[in-house]
Amino acid sequence: MAVSEQIDLMADVSGSSLYNPDLAPVQIKNRNWNTYNYAALWIGMAHCIPTYMLASGLISLGMNWKQAIFTITLGNLIVLIPILLNAHPGTKYGIPFPVLARASFGTKGANIPAILRAGVACGWFGINTFIGGAALNNFMTVLFPAWKNLGGSFNIAGLTLPGLITFLAFWGIHIFIIYRGMNAIRIFENWAAPLVLIMAIMLLVYVVSKAGLGPILSDPGKLTNFKDFLPVFVPSLTGMIAFWATLSLNIPDFTRFSKGQKEQIIGQTVGLVPTMTIFSSIGVIITSATLVLYGKAMWDPSEILLKFSNPFVLLFSLFGILVASVSVNIAANIVSPANDFSNLSPKHISFKTGGLITGLIGIVMMPWKLMSNAGDYIFNWLGVYSGFLGPIAAILIVDYFILRKKKLILEDLYNDQSGEYTYSNGFNFASIIALALGIVVALIGKVVPSLSWLFSYAWFVGFFVSGIAYYILMKSAPVAFNVGAELKNTYSA
Repeated sequence: MAVSEQIDLMADVSGSSLYNPDLAPVQIKNRNWNTYNYAALWIGMAHCIPTYMLASGLISLGMNWKQAIFTITLGNLIVLIPILLNAHPGTKYGIPFPVLARASFGTKGANIPAILRAGVACGWFGINTFIGGAALNNFMTVLFPAWKNLGGSFNIAGLTLPGLITFLAFWGIHIFIIYRGMNAIRIFENWAAPLVLIMAIMLLVYVVSKAGLGPILSDPGKLTNFKDFLPVFVPSLTGMIAFWATLSLNIPDFTRFSKGQKEQIIGQTVGLVPTMTIFSSIGVIITSATLVLYGKAMWDPSEILLKFSNPFVLLFSLFGILVASVSVNIAANIVSPANDFSNLSPKHISFKTGGLITGLIGIVMMPWKLMSNAGDYIFNWLGVYSGFLGPIAAILIVDYFILRKKKLILEDLYNDQSGEYTYSNGFNFASIIALALGIVVALIGKVVPSLSWLFSYAWFVGFFVSGIAYYILMKSAPVAFNVGAELKNTYSA
């Protein structure tokens, strides 16, 4: 049965507890995202302060700039593979990530990967909101010097009153946009992407014309031989993969709006890897020049922009910083958890309410503490959650491409009574067992020193352990896991 015919049958399950308009398959006539939209999406997400500063964390760990850019580029080439694979069902069936997860985890079990993904997004949302809020606070201090003394010694959870106000103001901008819906997000990303790129190039031209390329580009780094480089490179590569591993799961949230597979594949390929490489390189070059200009390495672009005294330049710079931060935060860190939280109770939690929940959790997580140390950020925050995301990505890919041969039954994805994906009371224990195995093996090195090398490869270890375990469980014992009758022969063949 054609996908369009399956979508027409969705009215039969519109009363299901698993259905709401935000999670329903996108009608083919309403799929209007083209190649530019996906390229702009990734350019907008990649042109953010964390990407700009990404190489700084690696250089602070001892890499030279070439090693840092190589690590960033390779990590993004690797993560592009699961991104494109998981993008396919979103485009073909018009479904978001939590609905796709129902095929492998069960109609209720899908909440497990959805909430794991949502938790990571809440953390990322908080981090980017804090960075944007801090930039806004710094600009306010330059424009209005008395601003920094507002509230005196007031402090709450490590934030001064001015810092708290700008953080919450920046937070509110995100919530406003998310309440405007997905089409507003598409329009915002379309014009945000070129604006931020133009601003970055303008800053690059300015500092290089004033100071040249600076000393960082000639610094050999501390990891001059392979023996020293490898122990830092491997966990750093895992961290670079983890940087966008979140999107490797929820990319169907965006590709469900694609006109076709070609548009999303080309758009994403052009938008992700080149942008991450170029923008990180721009960050390195500008920072290197600041050593000559200002006597210290300034990795935060907002700190550099504050050196300008012209109020119009400052306001334009502030606007660019805000657009860059909002662009990545909306697309990468609110859309997915909004759908994920909606999937918990579709009849009671809408996409907009899910976005609000994301924002509130992002505050509670106190992101300014996550960003306090480059080593903790790369090795702990990025490393640990990669051990959760790799296994989920593997299970989705194995289920859709290898076991189901890219065939899904849309109606059953929303059927809360019986169907292909109800398994045992809504849970597929094969995927849950496989997920648990992957997470345990990937992260055991955090608590068992002799196995620390496993944690260094957390994303890879989790991906392959869970993928292989899921395949074996589903092929060897489909009856035990209550696999639907139609596919039992496929699994056991």
